[in-house]
Amino acid sequence: MKEFKIKSFCKINLSLRVLSRLNSGYHNINSIITFCNLHDVISIYKINGSKDKINFSGRFKKGINEKSNTVAKVLHLLRKKNFLKKQAFKINIQKNIPHGSGLGGGSSNAADLLNFFNKNMYLKLNNNELNKMANQIGFDVPISLEKKNTFLIGRKGEMRRINKKFALNLLILYPNLICPTKKIYKKHIIENNFKPYSWIIAKDIEYYNFKTKKKLINYLIYENNDLEKTVTKLYPNIKRIINFIKSQDGCHFSRISGSGSSCIGIFSNMKNAIKAQKLVKLKYPKFWCVVSKTI
Repeated sequence: MKEFKIKSFCKINLSLRVLSRLNSGYHNINSIITFCNLHDVISIYKINGSKDKINFSGRFKKGINEKSNTVAKVLHLLRKKNFLKKQAFKINIQKNIPHGSGLGGGSSNAADLLNFFNKNMYLKLNNNELNKMANQIGFDVPISLEKKNTFLIGRKGEMRRINKKFALNLLILYPNLICPTKKIYKKHIIENNFKPYSWIIAKDIEYYNFKTKKKLINYLIYENNDLEKTVTKLYPNIKRIINFIKSQDGCHFSRISGSGSSCIGIFSNMKNAIKAQKLVKLKYPKFWCVVSKTI
């Protein structure tokens, strides 16, 4: 039985500004997004029979809904459009990215499967068609179709890919909490007023072409994740974790990724990131903590 293997990389929101809520239920956001070398592993097999088989393994397999996960949604959508014909598949996903952590593991899995089937089942979908299908599965899925640094801008989820790589050194901590995205956004909408849309767009476009890593980091230091205030009200320990990471040698900044609960720190070099990881593990021995680099 031939096996296809895919590395499905982790998404990091380096900054996130919430602008407003859309009638679709999604939100206008501005975000600078990157991907790091932490990844799930997807194994795909062609099998006989009429039913697909999906299996999750690994440290973070618990808590994933067997019927409504993003992998099942991809297969359902492709079958609905008759793209897979009568071929059945067995798909194993080794979950190395925490579920419900703001690291986009499920969205990345879905995007990588769409790309796989488009290439290997000769679907011949163009970028617009792939984006439309990805958007039907989840808001973050189109972003993950290309694992590039990305500006997500405003009302229609416009993506501007940054064709430059920045070797960022990351520390990622998962505090064993699932932050339900809908709950966090809903609470944030109720509690906060939004900044003028035009001001944020102008500010982000001004910094769109980062010419150096230093310029990017200097910009990000003064940025925020707007959801952090809401998340830390609900889970005060996350604020303490962020402050502890921020206090470590060589840490440029620390904040949550996405809607949480994962906390990230960006460090001046990998040596400082590893040193911080050891200290974080001593203080929070029950929490999962890794170092990583952007891809």
